[in-house]
Amino acid sequence: MAQEAAGTDDKRDLPLAGIRILAVEQYGAGPFASLYLSDMGAEVIKIEAPADGPNPGGDSSRQSGPHFLGQNDSYFFQTFNLGKKSLTLDMRKPEGREVFLRLVLTADAVMNNLRGDQPEKLGLTHTALAGTKPSIVCAHLSGYGRTGHRKSWPAYDYLMQAEAGFLSLTGEPDGPATRMGLSIVDYLSGITMALALTAALLGAARTGRGRDVDVTLFDVAVHQLTYPAAWYLNAGDVVERRPRSGHPAVVPCETFPTRDGSIFVMCILPKFWISLCRELGLPELVDDPRFAEPAGRFANRDALAALLDSAFAGRSTAEWVQVLAGKVPVAPVFTLPKALDSSYLSETGMIQSFDHPQHPNYRVLSNPIRVDGARLEASRAPALGEHSDAVLREAGLTAGQIAALRAANVI
Repeated sequence: MAQEAAGTDDKRDLPLAGIRILAVEQYGAGPFASLYLSDMGAEVIKIEAPADGPNPGGDSSRQSGPHFLGQNDSYFFQTFNLGKKSLTLDMRKPEGREVFLRLVLTADAVMNNLRGDQPEKLGLTHTALAGTKPSIVCAHLSGYGRTGHRKSWPAYDYLMQAEAGFLSLTGEPDGPATRMGLSIVDYLSGITMALALTAALLGAARTGRGRDVDVTLFDVAVHQLTYPAAWYLNAGDVVERRPRSGHPAVVPCETFPTRDGSIFVMCILPKFWISLCRELGLPELVDDPRFAEPAGRFANRDALAALLDSAFAGRSTAEWVQVLAGKVPVAPVFTLPKALDSSYLSETGMIQSFDHPQHPNYRVLSNPIRVDGARLEASRAPALGEHSDAVLREAGLTAGQIAALRAANVI
């Protein structure tokens, strides 16, 4: 079902209905966090800088190309800001700060993804806001945190992938260090922030006391090292890249060339190895002393790969998926277009659409969370300042006061 209005209020039955979040956010990681909160029913009011001369104002991602939706909107902006509201407000001006504090009285949380040295300067911490509302939750998503010598450093996903070792773990063994194809640290940090903020809201509802919660891109990136970190920290074992994007300890668990492409097979459990041999027409490999046990398959992985390559080359990727589906963990290796044009996405409702003023039937990916078995319904991201008047009227400002703020370029 299409939704035309931005920041739809039809969220009454969702888990976070009734929660109001003021989001001082830009670009990717922070908006990705509040996107989850908005999808789950929270009213997310996105606070954006007003236009100022040649500066168009708003989240910088409104200007992120190459695909635009008129002025001050883009496909990139829509991706991360569905269902939110937009308020333009210059919080650096005294009048803007006064308006912000009035809004804090109506809110449950204030979140930001500014550089670590900015929240204190802008008065976005719990210390700064507790006098206005003791229960307010203040959530901070930054590159390196609000303390330490890196707090003022600008930070981006790719930098985190580099320093946390992701590049050294990605790609073929004889190739250069390679970043992951998506801004995965931004997205994981956003999800981590959404969890931290929701947990803090639960605590505030229980005790009446708010707090600060901090998430950093760097911490999240390092935390994702998981078991390779445990192997190195405790056994000095260094995980290295494996051919064909293979698993560091399990074989076969990698890509194999088919007649027309590639397929990824994961025989993590013995039963999957046995099923694979049977379906490939190689049942003798199950009892072959070289391959009978996991350690043997790993030690003789090159010899095993040669045998499996020969078998997989006999059919297409689609044929092998059909043969192995439900018996062996398997997936086709798709290009981006093939992944998004897959009939399975339509079957599962993973793509939905709404009408945007500049693009009827604008298609987006659905939130991966289902509530009561149903997909969460998407609505478009807001125009810059689309909800300024409504939000300020609700906060008690008169039409004359709003006009004066607009004349002073505070909103």
